[in-house]
Amino acid sequence: MSTPIFRLVTGPAALASSPADWVEDLLTDGHVSLLIDDGGIQAISDAAHALGADAVTVLRTEATQAEQEQTVRRHTHGLPIVWIASGFSDEARQWATSRGQMTLLVESDGTLSDDERGRIARFVAILGRQTD
Repeated sequence: MSTPIFRLVTGPAALASSPADWVEDLLTDGHVSLLIDDGGIQAISDAAHALGADAVTVLRTEATQAEQEQTVRRHTHGLPIVWIASGFSDEARQWATSRGQMTLLVESDGTLSDDERGRIARFVAILGRQTD
């Protein structure tokens, strides 16, 4: 798809721990951007392989959580976002509730539960229905 309807921002661990078909289905209408996690560049490469992608977007690493959150917020480019991270500041939560585009914040240290994957899938389905 050339024009995504949403962005998925996550560390590669969340994708690695999820069933491949779930990730493929999820990203039919979305664009993934990866944050470097403890797995480093190898985890990003593994995620790209799992996605069948020759290249993936990697967001730069910032010195503080506040700066990292700012980078992610700028990266949304006004699109709805599914943002998976180990935690969010009050500022990020306020941004998520006050912005015009749909935003889903998912707190996870990498491994997504079945419930979290279901919540994300429902969010993306709602987005898809809004664009039809």
